[in-house]
Amino acid sequence: MKKIFGALSMVAAIYSLTSVALRRGHYPKANGVYPYVLVLGAKVQRDGTPTNALRYRLDVAAAYATRYPHVHVIVSGGQGFDENHTEASVMKRYLTKQGIDAARITEEDRSTSTYENIVFTHKLLPEMTQVTIISNDYHLERAKVLAKWQSLKVDTLGAKTPGGIRRKVREREKLAILRAWLFGR
Repeated sequence: MKKIFGALSMVAAIYSLTSVALRRGHYPKANGVYPYVLVLGAKVQRDGTPTNALRYRLDVAAAYATRYPHVHVIVSGGQGFDENHTEASVMKRYLTKQGIDAARITEEDRSTSTYENIVFTHKLLPEMTQVTIISNDYHLERAKVLAKWQSLKVDTLGAKTPGGIRRKVREREKLAILRAWLFGR
């Protein structure tokens, strides 16, 4: 009985820690000091338009890039098996339509996970040591942890998460945060 209680206590503690971490992802909040902003990819529609989750990220990125014109924008995301375009190309097209100069945007178009978004971007821009990460609010803490494993200084900006997926992705993300803490992946 003690072992069962101990195991349940451990699960509850981990659940509580990861729940707090989800909220902690918003800090430190970006203020234009870091020279790069990394917009993490998300699924795109077959017709080459962003899903709501990605569009929310891009709207935050467009506002940030407009407010801080010295910041270089990196859009990161490859092409999933059910996508006709790379996430990065869709993101760049969207941002340029929002008035962001294409010369300010670098595409990282091979990644298929958050871990790869950060690792491949860092390889593409090895001089990058400080970066602002933009993603949906639930996703920020894990992205921060993974960036820190790559020795990057990070601040964040959160986009809202579409209501229809909010509960599911937050619960799934708690396990992903735990994996990132433990293994850097």
